Amino acid sequence: MVLSTQRAAQASREWFEDIGHYVHQHPAQFAFNIVTRSRRVTHDNLRVRDPEFVAATERWFAGDEQAAPPMFQPFRLGSLQLRNRVIVSAMDMYRAADGLPGDFHLVHLGSKALGGAGLVMTEMVCVSPEGRITPGCTGIYTPEQEAAWARVVDFVHAESDAKIGMQLGHSGRKGSTKLMWEGIDEPLPEGGWDVVGPSPIPCSPANAVPRELGTAELADIREEFVGAARAAARAGFDVLELHCAHGYLLSSFVSPLANTRSDRYGGDLDARLRFPLEVFDAVRTAWPAERPMTVRISATDWHEGGIDVEDAVTIARAFAEHGAAGIDVSTGQVVAAERPAYGRSYQTPFADRIRNEVGREVGVAVIAVGAISSWDDVNSILLAGRADLCALGRPHLYDPHWTLHAAAEQGYPGPAAPWPKPFAAGRRRPQTGRTDGPRPRLDLVRKGTSGTRHLRRRPGGGV
Repeated sequence: MVLSTQRAAQASREWFEDIGHYVHQHPAQFAFNIVTRSRRVTHDNLRVRDPEFVAATERWFAGDEQAAPPMFQPFRLGSLQLRNRVIVSAMDMYRAADGLPGDFHLVHLGSKALGGAGLVMTEMVCVSPEGRITPGCTGIYTPEQEAAWARVVDFVHAESDAKIGMQLGHSGRKGSTKLMWEGIDEPLPEGGWDVVGPSPIPCSPANAVPRELGTAELADIREEFVGAARAAARAGFDVLELHCAHGYLLSSFVSPLANTRSDRYGGDLDARLRFPLEVFDAVRTAWPAERPMTVRISATDWHEGGIDVEDAVTIARAFAEHGAAGIDVSTGQVVAAERPAYGRSYQTPFADRIRNEVGREVGVAVIAVGAISSWDDVNSILLAGRADLCALGRPHLYDPHWTLHAAAEQGYPGPAAPWPKPFAAGRRRPQTGRTDGPRPRLDLVRKGTSGTRHLRRRPGGGV
């Protein structure tokens, strides 16, 4: 309780120290933002305190008199219309065989699409066999893999209104490791492959020293990304996300803790960004112009001498200026010695900074991710202007229909959360034995604002 109070006090203090980031906001949003600055007062318990104020702010956010909860407002990502602002975050599943997605991936992603989210993201899909994290990671470097992904996409498009995106990446120095449940980031005892990186610096003392990539190899890897993007386009994906976070290959170029090169791809931040931006530009050219691209970044390395929030603003602006429609703001997982400041929605302040500095200047969408565990958190983040979209991972593992259930719990029956026709008979909230009418709003507040236990994150999970 003491630590929680201290975190709330720190968040409140930092808000006032950074008040200049918010003076551009509409008065209604600014008022909501200041009241909820500590993240202890939320959208739903503020509704109990002042329902008229919250209703007025929701109407402003929606731009009409029949305002839905903020999470059920539509959003345009580039030229792509999303029915709501909930994203199923990219989560590695480690269930592929030789990079080939199978029935597990069809059921996993298909069920999330049926569950009401506006956008469903695949796990990090690798651009080559050597670019896999583990032997169980998926790829899109063979015709068979492309066909298998097309099967998943076709199901999502045929059976739901959700959009589906592919996260594309290369493991770099974090490759050739065991499946998550066999040992996170632990190297394979046999059957592994050489790992590569910007510099010969392992991600931990237990991992292999990566081979430093030469310029010809970098060009080859860039072309692997291009080929994978073209395959993803043929498979029918709506969105492509470039994974530049969590210490994988592109992320390791950005971080000074992993990149000590002395050539044009090393040095200051602009130089360290050069190869990731070259890959982005090549992929953006290969990816259909009418379909948006996003980029996942690590906004801090959680380690002295690494990337910090000031760097993250520069990184986000660079990708936005090169044509990214969205910046997916995660953190860390670059070095084993990191010291993350875990807590409720602990990565959202980084998204907040980028959204209110880069987002408003360049017009790029910002996605918050990380320990966002309740619909109340989602509504609070969106209405305060801390992000444009929210990506949730573990809540969707616990409940594939999390978004539909969030709509039911808020009494929202509208078009932003349509139930699949075969499931429509079950859309009423189950009775709990009460006979005295609907559950009081205060119970919903407690449910919506409950804490979450933070487990160790899976590699690349971004949860």
